[in-house]
Amino acid sequence: MYSLVVVSCLLGYAAAFPLHASCKLDWTFQLSCADVMTGLANQINAWNTADNCPNGAGERCLYTLTSQAADKLSLTHETPVKHYVDTITFTFMGSGDSCSVHGYSTANTWYAVLDYGTNYCNMRNLLEGAGFHTSTGFTETTNNNICTQYSSANCDKY
Repeated sequence: MYSLVVVSCLLGYAAAFPLHASCKLDWTFQLSCADVMTGLANQINAWNTADNCPNGAGERCLYTLTSQAADKLSLTHETPVKHYVDTITFTFMGSGDSCSVHGYSTANTWYAVLDYGTNYCNMRNLLEGAGFHTSTGFTETTNNNICTQYSSANCDKY
């Protein structure tokens, strides 16, 4: 822990990001959680192979659904070039045609500190792939304090 604090102070971002590459976010939808969960699970399965990332272009590929419960999706995402693996969970809470989703993505590499917004993009890419980012009433809440390099994330690349 001490070395991470020293590194973070030397890099000048002690309070700007989490000390480990990760991202927490919250989404709200005017859709049922069953519909949101199904759409995300379908997108994960559609992007299971490297086919969507020819020659390592982009990262909308190599997602693996590891478990699905009534209120939770667990999955991994592997980066197509360096083959780093991130673990992602989506937790769903809903009532009728309203759904709140808490997303969390974290690097499995213990020494990962900065990630160029990759953990944010792990989740955002699935949201956009499933088309939920344009749904009526959609909102997203996160910030740099809980999502590594959120404000500079480039999800076209990551």
